[in-house]
Amino acid sequence: MFIKQHIVKKIQQAIKENFNLRLRVVLDYPPEPKMGDLAFACFNLASKTKKKPAKIAEILAKSLKPDKFIKKIEAAGPYLNLFIRKPLWFEEVLKTVQEKQEKFGSGNTGEGKKIMIEFSAPNTNKPQHLGHVRNNLLGDALSRILSAAGFKVIKANLVNDRGIHVAKSMLAYKLWGEGKTPESEKVKGDHFVGDFYLLFGQKASGLGPSTAPEELKLRPTARREKDDPSLLDRAQELVRKWEAGDSETLALWQKMNKWAIAGLKETYQKLGISFDKWYWESETYKLGKEFILKALKKGLCYRRDDGAVEIDLTAHGLDKKVLIRPDGTSVYVTQDLGLAKLKFDEFKLEKSIYVVGSEQDYHFKMLFKVLELFGFKWAKKCWHLSYGMVWLPEGRMKSREGQVVEADDIIHEMKKLAQSEILARDANIGGEDLKKRAGQIGLGALKFYLLKFTPAQDITFNPKESISFEGATGPYVQYAYARIQSILKKFQITNSKLQINSKLQIPKMDFSVLGNEEEVTLLKLLDQFPEEVAKSARDYNPARIATYLLDLAQTFNKFYHAHPVFQAKSKELKIARLALINSVAIVIKRGLALLGIATPEKM
Repeated sequence: MFIKQHIVKKIQQAIKENFNLRLRVVLDYPPEPKMGDLAFACFNLASKTKKKPAKIAEILAKSLKPDKFIKKIEAAGPYLNLFIRKPLWFEEVLKTVQEKQEKFGSGNTGEGKKIMIEFSAPNTNKPQHLGHVRNNLLGDALSRILSAAGFKVIKANLVNDRGIHVAKSMLAYKLWGEGKTPESEKVKGDHFVGDFYLLFGQKASGLGPSTAPEELKLRPTARREKDDPSLLDRAQELVRKWEAGDSETLALWQKMNKWAIAGLKETYQKLGISFDKWYWESETYKLGKEFILKALKKGLCYRRDDGAVEIDLTAHGLDKKVLIRPDGTSVYVTQDLGLAKLKFDEFKLEKSIYVVGSEQDYHFKMLFKVLELFGFKWAKKCWHLSYGMVWLPEGRMKSREGQVVEADDIIHEMKKLAQSEILARDANIGGEDLKKRAGQIGLGALKFYLLKFTPAQDITFNPKESISFEGATGPYVQYAYARIQSILKKFQITNSKLQINSKLQIPKMDFSVLGNEEEVTLLKLLDQFPEEVAKSARDYNPARIATYLLDLAQTFNKFYHAHPVFQAKSKELKIARLALINSVAIVIKRGLALLGIATPEKM
């Protein structure tokens, strides 16, 4: 904003005049009002001038003079503290928020450069669970934040639709499916396929046919069938038949994949997730073999005695890694190498971000190192956004044993919990209004809870804690927004002649009436929002936005408790405070939208 740009230029000019240096100036917000509105730390300048930071602050304080924007300048130890003329600051910030509305906080640091964010990466042998939900929400929020920072974001999804895991579901269906379909059983497609994957695991592990999911309704003869210890060999044979193009195997694979993918897309729709580019492992698994063999000829990797192609990464703190199997078939990294090249060839990316759990940290270190050693200059533009595990109070989820919280179930549960909270406050609400509001609050609670932690942190998910209207939750932030909407609506009804609405006439207002501690704290937070968006984009960390929104909602509640708008002593003060809280609502809505969260008008 103009005032901060003005101050930065003045400090830069003073640095040049006093120390003959050009320096990037970053302004901070002091923790207490008595320390000023903005501050410049002199530590970096001290290291360049070999002078003490406190001395530099004194020199700059004497050199700089107050003006129409700056009321007072003073040195405080190693800091240069600046006091801004509040009426002008209020006018500039609130006017900017009002004019930009849903675009407030956007920047151009990305300069339209292309970034691909690959996230989700589901398997077609089972439905997604709570851990996948965190992945989806991180990828989606980061896409929104980087778009706001000015990047051209391409949201990509690599679907794992082939391999031994898929073959297990196929074999189980072949043996015990009896021609059933998701439609005939009234089961969502990915859940239907996932039940057969679970059944395979139970059979192969010797748990016995009695543990088969009831939803499968297997005929009695199938239930009495003896466990087959060779099931894994038979699944591997299906993989070989698939790769050989066996028509019967491909037909079964296509049918079950269609069921699973339809179910996955339904879950994405519930979460509000979409993709710009879909990659399919069935189409990409052979990618990489060609340039691996070229690298082999250049001596960048070697062929073992058994025929496998391997690369030795021990000199780089990693292990040896097989790139092509002895029989000439691809391993997982073969595809990843090829797909990475395909992405950069097709989109000319500035950055390729992989949103994948921390259990794959080693894989990506190895992948990026191989790309670098193979001579791809863009290897340095690949980034693994590693995120922690999502735990249940009972411990870690285990898909193979069915000990998971599936995405569809948790979405349904969150909406139910939200509905109970709403009805506890308003027993008269019902119908579509209740359904819509419960969906917005329930999904908002889920998303906020999973995004408020920095990606690297592990999470223990507690649904009841996340849905609370109090504390560090999404509903708490949503409630602050709804409360402001209620205030604005009430003012419109009781003071219609003043025509207060979402397009408040900022230039006509008297902002000299504002200035108490709570109002100024709100002002500073609003002023900070664009910087928080920029920092969140720079750090690939949506949690910054969540933390900011909690602070803003809490500060608004503190302000409103101390200074009820309708008890303002003058019409001018009432209107100015309405403009202030309206700007708070705009920023809350914008911040939640960056996290993929809706803002209900009523709670």
